[in-house]
Parts: sequence; C-alpha cells; structure tokens
Amino acid sequence: MKQGIRPEYRPVVFRDKAADFAFLTRSTVTTDKSVEWEDGDTYPLVDVEISSASHPFYTGNARVVDTAGRVERFQRRYGRR
Repeated sequence: MKQGIRPEYRPVVFRDKAADFAFLTRSTVTTDKSVEWEDGDTYPLVDVEISSASHPFYTGNARVVDTAGRVERFQRRYGRR
C-alpha cells in the first residue's frame, strides 16, 4: 500500500455540549482544539451537538406523534371503501 495517502487514525475525545458528556474513541477527524483526558494525556477535542447521551431515542424522552387524528382525518376524507 502507498504510504502517506491516508489520514492519521488516532485517539480523539468527542464532547456532547448538550449533555456535558465526553467519550474517548479513535478517529481521523481533524480539529484545532485539545483537552486533557482523565488519564492525564492530551487529546484532540471535537464538540458535537448530539450524542447517545442527549438523543431522545436513547434517553427515552421521545415525543409520541398523535396518529389517531391522522387516521380519523383519512377516514373522513376517503371513507371506508
């Protein structure tokens, strides 16, 4: 394989600003920010808007869509045929 054509794959900290939650993983993303992690080492930092800590599907705060009104409106419009 050719050398020097792939981005660097390194440990990176992703921080969810909404939930104040951070996790360390590996990525090729580039950033100018850095943060000192729990182990004392400094890693690149990427701020994200939403993660599993703040997403409504994973936290159980998902909104329930009122489908009964839609069904009734469809029945009124087209009736049972």
